[in-house]
Amino acid sequence: MPSRPAPASPAAAPKFLRRGKVKEVYELSPTELEFRFTNDISVFDKHIPSEIPHKGETLTRTAAHWFELCGRQKVAHHYLGLTGPRSMRVRRVRVVPKPRTLGPSPKDYLVPLEFIMRYYIAGSMWDRVKSGQVKPEALGFASGHAPTYAEALPEPLFEMTTKLEPIDRLLTTAEALELAAIDTPRLREIEEMVRKIDTAMSKEIEPRGLLHVDGKKEFGIDAEGRVMVVDTFGTADEDRFWDKGAFERGRQVDFSKEFVRQHYRSTGYFDALTKAREAHAEEPPIPPLPPLVVDEVSRLYTTVFQRLTGEPFQAKEGSGAA
Repeated sequence: MPSRPAPASPAAAPKFLRRGKVKEVYELSPTELEFRFTNDISVFDKHIPSEIPHKGETLTRTAAHWFELCGRQKVAHHYLGLTGPRSMRVRRVRVVPKPRTLGPSPKDYLVPLEFIMRYYIAGSMWDRVKSGQVKPEALGFASGHAPTYAEALPEPLFEMTTKLEPIDRLLTTAEALELAAIDTPRLREIEEMVRKIDTAMSKEIEPRGLLHVDGKKEFGIDAEGRVMVVDTFGTADEDRFWDKGAFERGRQVDFSKEFVRQHYRSTGYFDALTKAREAHAEEPPIPPLPPLVVDEVSRLYTTVFQRLTGEPFQAKEGSGAA
């Protein structure tokens, strides 16, 4: 069901707060924010100096689709409704780099972690497997097994990285608990929420010919101390999807931002960036995408929107878009 615009809040003109990699954040009231999604794109924690037509709108509308799914699944979230083709209202939580400064059992804050659930070997996990950083036994495989790209994991793998640092950093469970000011039962609650959402997503998209490969989500603790899903998820930016029919024939047709990552891998930029980071040297600026690649990426985002939501994509920008 298409999302309906949220009723206007009786607030003053939105106040600009900050700009992230792909969205701007505005204050609507002490308890509400507005997210405005741009057509910007980033990979490897680098902002690409290219705009992707329709990207912001597809992200906004896809995220709204999944938040409405959360509502049907009785999963708490911060989404309040669309305010335009590229903007949405959400409940506000405090962004605090060190939540433990808020005191014991802190409330009303963004958990400063990204939670990743992996179902197949792909992306950065494949890089770690190839390099030997991750042993097959740690993924649930039998000793001596040599994992291959696109192989299904024996059990879904739940990982955590930093959220508020310049470059995402993989964390141990102990590090994540300390950084996020949560305890083990709360972490398990978050993991179960991720599994519940992903199960519902897969049930919806597999009949449309898609497999959910992996994805990341963010959470907040509301003023009553309850966990809720925040930011966005289930889009081509946060998640990886493969064409189910192609996968069954032994091919991986990727419906995600991985297409852009592979472009920069093929040009040698990723290797140069990795070497600079390992040497703690100045990072090379990321070049813009060629026009033909921009067009292809734009088609990718509109195609993903249609495959995920089951809705045809007809641009609504110009009718109140942010």
